[in-house]
Amino acid sequence: MMQSDKKEDIFDKMMHLPILRLFEPFYLKYKEALLYTFFGGLAFFLNFFLFIGIDYAFQISELVNNIICWIICVLFQFFTNRTWVFDGRVENNRQLLKQIVSFFGGRVGTLVVEEIILVIFITWLQLPSAPVKIFGQIVVIVLNYIISKTMVFKK
Repeated sequence: MMQSDKKEDIFDKMMHLPILRLFEPFYLKYKEALLYTFFGGLAFFLNFFLFIGIDYAFQISELVNNIICWIICVLFQFFTNRTWVFDGRVENNRQLLKQIVSFFGGRVGTLVVEEIILVIFITWLQLPSAPVKIFGQIVVIVLNYIISKTMVFKK
């Protein structure tokens, strides 16, 4: 076990594999950032490919498309961030509700930021949607980490 009060998760157990054991000290030191980057990357690709797929298949407004992608990805992010990245265990349902509300509230804030980026660069300036979406996602990932670390899953 890593710590007496924390149960090893699947990623901790993977680091005990002979081929990965060499990287375990680095992993243990930077676990939170590494897992946030990993799951943030998965959410990024999920969001990006959903956005491009919906745009191609349905050709709906980029803002509506973005909101659909946002809902799906925020659900994914809450689960992964709470379970593996920030150890979001709570003692009661009231704390869980507070955690959910603050997580989704923070994500609504960054959704507004991304929507503004999309309106300015795609709708008004007519730039290609894919690079603008990538830029918007990078801004959102950084802001989401700060919000999650300082407000949602703070210990």
